[in-house]
Amino acid sequence: MGHTFHIPVLGLGYSIDTPLKVARYGISSVVSIVDDDLIERMREYHTRLHGEDYIPILKNDFDSRAQRITAYLNFMQRAVEQQFDKLKAMEFSEGSELNHYFELLPEQSRLRQGYDLMMEFPDNRRKQIFQDLLRKGMTVGAIDVNIMSKVDKMNFTATGDFTGQENTDALAALRGFANSDLNSSVIMSAGLNPKLFSYIESFDDFFPNEDKEIRKKITLKVSDFRSAFIQAKFLAKKGLWVSEFRVESGLNCGGHAFATEGYLLGPILEEFKQRRLEMREELFLAYQSELLKKGIVVYTAPKQRLSVQGGIGTALENDFLLEHYNLDATGWGSPFLLVPEVTNVDNETLKQLENASEQDFYLSHASPLGIPFNNFVFSSSEVQRVKRLNAGRPGSPCTKKYLCTNTEFTAQPICAASREYQHLKLKQLITLPLALEDYAEQVNKVTEKVCLCEGLCSSVYIKYQIVKPRENKAVAICPGPNLAYFSNTYSLEEMVKHIYGTIDLLATVKRPHMFLKELSLYVDYLQADIKAYLKDLNDKKRKQLLNFKAQLQEGVNYYKQLFNSLPNQAADMFQTFYSELVIAENKLNEITI
Repeated sequence: MGHTFHIPVLGLGYSIDTPLKVARYGISSVVSIVDDDLIERMREYHTRLHGEDYIPILKNDFDSRAQRITAYLNFMQRAVEQQFDKLKAMEFSEGSELNHYFELLPEQSRLRQGYDLMMEFPDNRRKQIFQDLLRKGMTVGAIDVNIMSKVDKMNFTATGDFTGQENTDALAALRGFANSDLNSSVIMSAGLNPKLFSYIESFDDFFPNEDKEIRKKITLKVSDFRSAFIQAKFLAKKGLWVSEFRVESGLNCGGHAFATEGYLLGPILEEFKQRRLEMREELFLAYQSELLKKGIVVYTAPKQRLSVQGGIGTALENDFLLEHYNLDATGWGSPFLLVPEVTNVDNETLKQLENASEQDFYLSHASPLGIPFNNFVFSSSEVQRVKRLNAGRPGSPCTKKYLCTNTEFTAQPICAASREYQHLKLKQLITLPLALEDYAEQVNKVTEKVCLCEGLCSSVYIKYQIVKPRENKAVAICPGPNLAYFSNTYSLEEMVKHIYGTIDLLATVKRPHMFLKELSLYVDYLQADIKAYLKDLNDKKRKQLLNFKAQLQEGVNYYKQLFNSLPNQAADMFQTFYSELVIAENKLNEITI
């Protein structure tokens, strides 16, 4: 067993080159492949840093988006392989990078235990043989990629002609990954996009080869069992296997927040635990049948992993999740924003994050996609937004156009954060018969949107000192609420040891259990949703709110039952959990619809 955690995608730029920093130690991480301009600039920066020739792929080159992605992923693959080969060739010695590889592993790992045993051996022939065996057991971390399936902008030529379905943003990004040399996974998030999911069928690497190996794997980031099953069935009927379900908390996470209808993480994981085998068997029947039509014979279902991420903060929580729900791995995202050797946070933002409190992280409507977005009140992009608004110039210049989805005023989609859209929308609002309070509320909804295409990349450009003249330096950052409890910068070693429980970075911090934190976020979310519909609460919305509240109560009941059924040694983690749960339940009961 190697590492039991991964580093999820962090914005656009924050984890864009994280594999170059952690993969050689066997740690898997995820790179966003939304922004091919960012990707091309990172390829230029890193190839030159590594002494390679850089041949630019220009925006107007044939299939440039896919080509840029392929070229960057291939570069990272080469670079990581070189790092890993160099690491394996080192001598075992105190303080060496080779020793560091093994010392980062969890103590229960067989490879780590073998290393600890080897270090006690006297220097002789037997020790050398042992060291060679340890080297053979080393594995490199995966370079996985993320595609938000619904971020699939249509593209047009300079004369306004549509460039075709296969050149929409998500499909071109998938093609870039599929054509790369990587043997890793594409993490599909933000739900089912039938066009994108069907396009996967075009690439051989997603199907078993002669050795029954699937070189390009599919991981679904999901928020509940039902949506996971629906998406996986859609793929299985095309002969495509889901190799991992990555369950993410609906609200206790970073980036965009895809709130469930009141389903809490504990009950969701319980359903996966109870129905995981049933789902796998049903999926395999459809998968096997479809592969047979394609002339591919498989007799056993490929491995199907289950992991969870969103709000995990301590080794106790981490171990409980792995053991109680029979998980294969956990994801640790936001805390790694405070690890400069792993992620790309500029110094100014880093200092702000170190000193931030719970109130400084909030769920906003800043995303042009209209999806709730985790925001940081002191981010320079938020400061810039307010400054522009006060100057009578709301909105942002739209240069990259990755989030252009709005056609309310234009034939071709534009971005809801753009100066163009906000000018048109505010002009329309003036003509509507709105009460002063309603008008102010509508104006706030329009102008709260910020440019994420630039804001989520600025930090890496600042950190690497490659900001272009006149380029916007405002930084957008989207940590999960969990980051509030971490208040220093840390080394990779410190964070990994914290995850595995050999040190405790939060020993003196008062922090709610991750299940309780998520529950409180959902109760607040329900209250805000009720408030938003106070004036026009129709029967359909009322029913939805009642169901939402009832589902939260089901979650509370589940946690009570879980607490009572835990063995004594595990119940230590829940000493304060039960009383805090009762407080949260009382708050929920006070909500009237």
